[in-house]
Amino acid sequence: MKRSLKTVSLLLAIALCACLFAACGQSVPANTVFSIDDLPGKTIGVQESTTGDIVASGYEEQGSTIERYSKGNDAIQALKQGKVDCVIIDNEPAKAFVEGNDDLTILEEPFATEQYAIAIAKGNTELLDGINGALQTLVEDGTLANIIDGYINDGDYKYESTVTEYPNGELVMATNAYFPPYEYYEGGDIVGIDADVAKAICDLLGYDLKIEDMEFNSIITAVQSGKADFGMAGMTITEDRLVNVDFSDVYTTATQVIVVRAK
Repeated sequence: MKRSLKTVSLLLAIALCACLFAACGQSVPANTVFSIDDLPGKTIGVQESTTGDIVASGYEEQGSTIERYSKGNDAIQALKQGKVDCVIIDNEPAKAFVEGNDDLTILEEPFATEQYAIAIAKGNTELLDGINGALQTLVEDGTLANIIDGYINDGDYKYESTVTEYPNGELVMATNAYFPPYEYYEGGDIVGIDADVAKAICDLLGYDLKIEDMEFNSIITAVQSGKADFGMAGMTITEDRLVNVDFSDVYTTATQVIVVRAK
């Protein structure tokens, strides 16, 4: 299934909200952000506690206002409604949000690069080593690349589990399922790159996978407290996060971009 079909519900919801907003007769201000140099003094929308939030916070010293939202699509809605001047978010979710919405665009100039990894409780070296070993296997046999290609480049690959028995029990993955194509809802199921990679890891380690959806800023706490065994949500390794959790090897690299109104 192509990405555009996977995200159709999200895109329709965004389009519907835009129509309802327009019907109310409220005007949206013209775009004023055309490059990174325009960010000082602007109102910037971000998803709370994400890399976008971290990097945007530096602009507060330059007179910018940072509006933080619990979900990325809430920040995008604020942009469409003129409540913020731009949104800083990861490139792949940005493309999903912009697709089918001709009132939004992504600036060509990349804002920052980041690396995604899996958060694991401090001291849980057995799980950390197991996940790293499984990731290495997925790299070597091409499964990891195929999963990412299937979602990002509209490839035909779809991870299909053939495991029917899980001798080691269950692992709980904490995520925030509003970050396509890494994690999002398709019907009542959470799907995406992270969901598939996590399932492939658990298959190799002999665990069944349970995915728990929560606010992004609750994921590390859930891992610390043992409510979740690991966190996987397009999460970047940062010094602050390393104080509270350990991270696996990097499984993909992403780019932060700036989304603005097209007019």
